[in-house]
Amino acid sequence: MNKRNLPSVRKGLHVFFPLWLIVVGICSIACHKTSTAVESGLTIKQITVDGQARKYALYVPDHGPGYTLPLVLVLHGGGGKIETMIGLTGRKSPYKLWMEIAAREKFLVIYPQALEGPTGWPNWNDCRNNAPILPEADDVKFLTSLMDLAINDYGADPGRIFVTGISNGGIMTLRLATEVAGRLAAVAPISASLPDSSECPLPAQPLSILFMNGTADPMLPYHGGTIGNPPNPDHGSVMPVETSIHIWCNINRTDTIPQIEHYPDNDPDDGSTVTCYTYPNGVNGTEVVFFKITGGGHAAPSIREQYSQLWQNYVGPQNHDIEMAYVIWAFFKEKKRIPR
Repeated sequence: MNKRNLPSVRKGLHVFFPLWLIVVGICSIACHKTSTAVESGLTIKQITVDGQARKYALYVPDHGPGYTLPLVLVLHGGGGKIETMIGLTGRKSPYKLWMEIAAREKFLVIYPQALEGPTGWPNWNDCRNNAPILPEADDVKFLTSLMDLAINDYGADPGRIFVTGISNGGIMTLRLATEVAGRLAAVAPISASLPDSSECPLPAQPLSILFMNGTADPMLPYHGGTIGNPPNPDHGSVMPVETSIHIWCNINRTDTIPQIEHYPDNDPDDGSTVTCYTYPNGVNGTEVVFFKITGGGHAAPSIREQYSQLWQNYVGPQNHDIEMAYVIWAFFKEKKRIPR
């Protein structure tokens, strides 16, 4: 994160959007589910990939003619559902706030749905080759097909495509950053790290990336190892988070000494604090940013969408000092795809 972006991050944390934006979006699901017109609001749609129907939710902001819209793909975690991500189940969801930002900043948001794996739960086919719980779907093809659809049908800017995701969705984000970096402007994996036993090669192309990880994550170990709570060999294993960060710093050829920003501990009762490490001056202006949530668990930080204590007993403490979606958009906002 460049220093010039820090004021916009703090400002964004305290912006509250009117309730009607969410109401209009929910109405759009009921009223326009099968429409193929370019309409503003939230719709749930399907696309066929390799002969199989794949579901996704699409948010289109209200915008005039002539707009070329950035695109943000938001990937759920293992076992997740897009209905929960967009706030239709009544559960807290920091990810639904992406639509509020999109309404103001004028960009598209797509929430793709993974297929069920051998366990019966939806999972992304990320690069872990020691995780038999993952399906065999070509999710890279699915997600790049959604990029093409957004460009061709909704005016997405091919030079401003961004991907973020949590947990399994974060590791899938890293797979896209490895395999289709040339299509992306920046990525932001949350509660994720590179697999230590991978069917994919190590990343090779420079790309701006933001990591966001809790040091007390009970599911994806900060210092590397077997994933799960309790650890389950069927879930595969990952590198230490800081090893992943150093790999990306080497790829981007950034400065080795980071700029450090300590965020105010606005909620001392959440048991965690936030420090941002920025490694700037990479190839073609790339950077690596690391939001280290000291004491944080396997949960996206949020001020507005705070998880229940029961859920935090399982995933670990949720930080309430920053708003994940606003912080990541501040990182994405000025990024553009590197010419290859």
